[in-house]
Amino acid sequence: MVSISLPDGSVKQFASAPTGLEVAQSIGAGLAKAALAVKVDGELRDLSRAIERDARIEIVTARSPEALPLLRHDAAHVLAEAVQEIWPGVQITFGPATEDGFYYDFHRAEPFSPDDFATIEAKMREIVDRDEKIERETWDHARMKAHFRAHGETFKAEWVDSIPAGEEISVYRQGSWLDMCTGPHLPSTGKLGKHFKLMKVSGTYWRGDAKNAQLQRIYGTVFPTKEGLEAHLRQIEEAEKRDHRRIGREMELFHIQEEAVGSVFWHPKGWALYRALERYMRTRLERDGYVEVKTPQVLDRVLWERSGHWDKYKDAMFAARPRNENAEEDRLYALKPMNCPGHVQVFRQGLKSYRDLPLRVAEFGACHRFEPSGALHGIMRVRAFTQDDAHIFCTEDQITAESVKFCTLLRSVYADMGFSDIRIKFSDRPEQRAGDDAIWDKAESALEAAAAAAGLETIRNPGEGAFYGPKLEFVLRDAIGRDWQCGTLQVDFVLPERLDASYVGEDGQKHRPVMLHRAILGSFERFIGILVENYAGRFPLWMAPTQVVVATIVSDADAYAREVAGALAAAGIRAEIDLRNEKIGYKVREHTLAKTPWLWALGRREAEQRTVAIRRLGSEEQRVLALDDAIATLAREAMVPNA
Repeated sequence: MVSISLPDGSVKQFASAPTGLEVAQSIGAGLAKAALAVKVDGELRDLSRAIERDARIEIVTARSPEALPLLRHDAAHVLAEAVQEIWPGVQITFGPATEDGFYYDFHRAEPFSPDDFATIEAKMREIVDRDEKIERETWDHARMKAHFRAHGETFKAEWVDSIPAGEEISVYRQGSWLDMCTGPHLPSTGKLGKHFKLMKVSGTYWRGDAKNAQLQRIYGTVFPTKEGLEAHLRQIEEAEKRDHRRIGREMELFHIQEEAVGSVFWHPKGWALYRALERYMRTRLERDGYVEVKTPQVLDRVLWERSGHWDKYKDAMFAARPRNENAEEDRLYALKPMNCPGHVQVFRQGLKSYRDLPLRVAEFGACHRFEPSGALHGIMRVRAFTQDDAHIFCTEDQITAESVKFCTLLRSVYADMGFSDIRIKFSDRPEQRAGDDAIWDKAESALEAAAAAAGLETIRNPGEGAFYGPKLEFVLRDAIGRDWQCGTLQVDFVLPERLDASYVGEDGQKHRPVMLHRAILGSFERFIGILVENYAGRFPLWMAPTQVVVATIVSDADAYAREVAGALAAAGIRAEIDLRNEKIGYKVREHTLAKTPWLWALGRREAEQRTVAIRRLGSEEQRVLALDDAIATLAREAMVPNA
């Protein structure tokens, strides 16, 4: 007898192990028809798999949060089947669900192009109409490898060798097509529906290694409803309009070039935005009790080995041995990928007492990481970046209070930046980590208690903690509904031990401090990219690179315009002056396209009466104010939040 507990608290008894579909049928025909999968004690499974023990189950339908990842995974398989039906001989590799869709990687001599998408989508719809039953089988290594070799699938055959010997391999068959996969999947291709669209094609490499064969990756997206797909496509269209790379060019904020891959050339306007953000953050940190430091960018490999970063990050670190013909110095140095080991070195200088704690150490630290060229994306993903990094050295008793204090600061900063929709992920111990389970138990318990005290609702993110401690990840939602992971708070008992940091406690004995790693923006480069796209370049006045343009209508007003610009500069306002011999309508259009928040037009009358004609970005209305009143009004509106 197998007892099945349902979400409403009721229990159903089955004489033998039922499948998920049989449980759904026992509840009702409507649920059985809508069923896509089943959760068994929290584990997502195929409907056709037997439930062999007493369990709590939940039937997954199109309305369930688990439905979308299922649809995405199945869409990838249907895509692969369609491609192989259209072009026999194309080899398949892998095709997972992604955060916003799916992809599949293929090996084909001829390149795919977007022109092929209509043909592929038509074949995918045909496969959906065939409603092919999707069945799970388990094969051993020999059978699996023989099958793929017989069908010319050299990549799949090679992958079989990477699976531990003796481990069964799950295979999913849909119609006559099959793929090696861990699943789970829908009951049939008909359950996928037709609300999918192929988006783009790009190059990649087998197993992500540039030394291996080049593959072609076709991306797509899928939704349970037509409305969901259309909304997603509208969001993509809007995102393209807001692309920070395009707006960055149009507003002359920055550029990137081949001679400095992954590094940003900040132009005057972009640097003005950067410095406004930096001044704001520095003010907030100083008021919250942080001390600012500056640590070296280049450190000996020995320190990175002691901290544990070398083992974890060495492939992503820029390292060099000094050229020395006399071989007086044979040491390997690395550009820092993060600031934490340097901050521990600052803490270790001099004797620290419990009375010195908490010690909040901040740095706008320049860091470098060798990101793969294919992962680089404008200023969102770079190799050279500046973190708004800080580390709080505290006692165990101070973890909760310091975490609550930090979360209050973080939410206030995000509100000032225009972000109110924030989700928090709790990332616990990863597979590769430093420290024993007892240390991790203590760190995770401390962070859970701190999150509760801060009133945070968290979503579990299994296995995604840092190698030295669990972390909270703060995810912002922008103006068009996209999510960005920016801030983080990590509890670390490991690095203070590895790098021998200590303080003298009230008992006169040495103790290890706890290290809270924390960031709010994450990196200035990425956060500025997020701001550009969130505001589509129309920044709040306080952070706008140019806050006002003073434009003349006639050359007779040039002297007055220079006087006005000087008065604005004296008031701390970022102003430009436009004295070109162009019509004022042309100047208005040009500065509107440049997204300048305010435009002040000056003609003979304004010069004589010492007034300015004001026009705001996005408004056709124009009003005239006395110069002093206009400057005072602008200065009030341009005040930095929480300054």
